[in-house]
Amino acid sequence: MNWDTSRHLQKRFHATIPGGSHTYAKGDDQYPEGLCPYIERGDGCRVWDVDGNEFIEYGMGNRAVTLGHGFPPVVEAAERQMRLGINFCRPARIELEYAEALLGLVDGAEMVKFAKNGSDVTTAAVKLARACTGRDMVAVCAEHPFFSVEDWFIGTTPFAAGIPTEVRNLTVKFHYNDPGSLQKLFADHPGRIAAVILEAATTVEPIDGFLHAVQRLCHTHGALFILDEMITGFRWHLHGAQKYYGIVPDLSAFGKAMGNGFSVSALLGKREYMERGGLHHDRDRVFLLSTTHGAESHGLAAALAVLKTYESENVVERLWQQGQRLAAGVRQAVTARGLDGYFEVLGKSCNLVYAARDAKRQPSQEFRTLFLQETIKRGLLMPSMVVSVAHTDADIDRTVDMVGDALDVYRRALDEGIGKYLVGRPVKPVMRRLN
Repeated sequence: MNWDTSRHLQKRFHATIPGGSHTYAKGDDQYPEGLCPYIERGDGCRVWDVDGNEFIEYGMGNRAVTLGHGFPPVVEAAERQMRLGINFCRPARIELEYAEALLGLVDGAEMVKFAKNGSDVTTAAVKLARACTGRDMVAVCAEHPFFSVEDWFIGTTPFAAGIPTEVRNLTVKFHYNDPGSLQKLFADHPGRIAAVILEAATTVEPIDGFLHAVQRLCHTHGALFILDEMITGFRWHLHGAQKYYGIVPDLSAFGKAMGNGFSVSALLGKREYMERGGLHHDRDRVFLLSTTHGAESHGLAAALAVLKTYESENVVERLWQQGQRLAAGVRQAVTARGLDGYFEVLGKSCNLVYAARDAKRQPSQEFRTLFLQETIKRGLLMPSMVVSVAHTDADIDRTVDMVGDALDVYRRALDEGIGKYLVGRPVKPVMRRLN
């Protein structure tokens, strides 16, 4: 593969854009040194970089693309709407059409506000909870990696420069599958916690009725129960992970797969809370969400087309099926090379990730980088193992073969030392204090 153009562009990106990327998860520090392709176009599950290199992609736009890049019904719906206008000084009919369609999917949701990204709507949920409860603190799940770009969450991470201590102290953490840790927070901060926010699940499943225990604790202590469905929504179940696990939150935040890459997100919730952002009450008004571009008509047209496709083509079932095929193939390749315990596929088949470990079976950024290095060289863009319905059986079988070749190098690196095989510095966690 040739990398000349990408390497030339890299300097220009960093000269004009802090970090060289508008999303930290897409940054150069997340990829092997010298193997940071810049994308020119995508089609289905494939992307081509500026040097003409072709990759099968398994990040799918940070999990936002479930139907494949450039999926014609979605693109065509957005194009038709753009010709009618994108943004007006009054609401457009399509805003109501999609609002009613989305509310029809999510049990217990009675009102909705649209925005452009996940941070908009999770932050709106926190603000709403604070207004409804008259409290100032928020409890977040410690094991869940990301909830918002806003201070209330970023202040809990090592990446917290510029956020006042007073703000950082307003958010506290509990542990997944440990309701006692949440109970302790309520005891330690009586009458102060406005909301509890978490994902329904990541690579770890709820056990012993954990989600329902969290909900009970919230309601016992007067806090709102918020589910972040950015990743789980439109992957675990058409009606959300809340349907999959049989629980109804007070508020929930959706995004990513809603638009198949188009920028659209939504805060959904019970009327008694959501109406505080409206006109029909006599309490203090809540500036819930008011974004110039939050209800752009072409994004909502794309989202409607996504929804129709999900309903007609059993998209969620297909995501699970293709993920299962990929996971089974990779796990077989791992076992065949004696790598059990060193390389592992994790998570629901609709949302797979992987863990790379060193010779002592400890999590290793070096071995993650080696795996990325070897898969990129073979034509896989694989920061995760997230599939779309565009990944055919043939694509996945070819992927398994290429992963197997990469794992051959992984095996040799374990036996002979990684320094012999890894080129350049290792990747780094996004959430760190120093570069």
